[in-house]
Amino acid sequence: MNEFLRNLTPTQQVAALFFIVFGILFVVSTAAFLLSLRERRNPVHDEIWQRELQHFRSLLRTSWVMAIIFWVGWTLGETVATVLFALISFFALREFITLSPTRRGDHRSLILAFFVVLPIQFWLVATAHFDLFTVFIPVYVFLAIPVVSALADDPSRFLERNAKLQWGIMVCVYGLSHVPALLLLSFPRYEGKSAFLVFYLVIVVQTCMLVQHLVSRRKSMPPTGVPSDEMPKGWLGPLRHRLFMQPPFAPHVSRSFNWTSWALGMAIASLFGALLSFITPFKYGQALAMSLIACAAGSMGHLVMKALKRDRGIPNWGQRGVGVTGANGLLDRVDALCFAAPVFFHAVRWYFNA
Repeated sequence: MNEFLRNLTPTQQVAALFFIVFGILFVVSTAAFLLSLRERRNPVHDEIWQRELQHFRSLLRTSWVMAIIFWVGWTLGETVATVLFALISFFALREFITLSPTRRGDHRSLILAFFVVLPIQFWLVATAHFDLFTVFIPVYVFLAIPVVSALADDPSRFLERNAKLQWGIMVCVYGLSHVPALLLLSFPRYEGKSAFLVFYLVIVVQTCMLVQHLVSRRKSMPPTGVPSDEMPKGWLGPLRHRLFMQPPFAPHVSRSFNWTSWALGMAIASLFGALLSFITPFKYGQALAMSLIACAAGSMGHLVMKALKRDRGIPNWGQRGVGVTGANGLLDRVDALCFAAPVFFHAVRWYFNA
């Protein structure tokens, strides 16, 4: 099988990757649909289980959307892929700004952010101006935004308003712009395979978040008949208590985050990333290190975005928990990627001089 894949052209290898991804999504989606259909006709599980199934189907829908976006971007070329990520960035920034209070004096700054900064940032990515696109927002935009706000002659909560807008631009525009930038990196004997690098980053970060999510969900559903604060019986009891019943480290920010679930997510995703080294320009040890870097940045970024949601008093990004794109919301799905992408990009570019 490996010999067969090696004999394929780079285009055929990427096509095979998408064929496998869509095949897995189809099988899992079919199983989830049949399970939901059976539960509707003859319910055999409790309400908590039903909610978990609905949440899982929501994650599947988002996975389909993201997979189709990646496929369309790869099919139509790097420029179209950059435009697609620019649209995702636009909607993510819209969700962020919608839930951040603004005043009339912010209108010019918002126009600058959406219709000047965002297009220029992704144009710099599409034209491979790496040295400029890495400093355009952190330097020039961060200085320009408060100047435009000051010219609006509205000093009320000036620092707070500008900091929120700058933070939204940094996360939703600057962070996401590094994903299509991976398509333009050049490695020896890796021409035409940059789509694998984007896939690698996304699958490793999402695996880390999924493992942490599953461990924390398991914590919220202790074994039947066992109180949540009591150690389960049996020889596996201490291990299960250690893995699934640890108190949250930052309960006011996230009731599900603890160091055990974080370490498990990091370890499993990093090992998985190391096993995927054959689709990357990395060796096994290099793939393991890059996975650790991406997972650490993504998981900590996800925690930061949870803190922002708690500050705003909302459970999800997007109005009433449903984003403008129909996701629940879009920023909830890509927040870890917004933090992982720039760290991963610069680590790869610096170490491999790509």
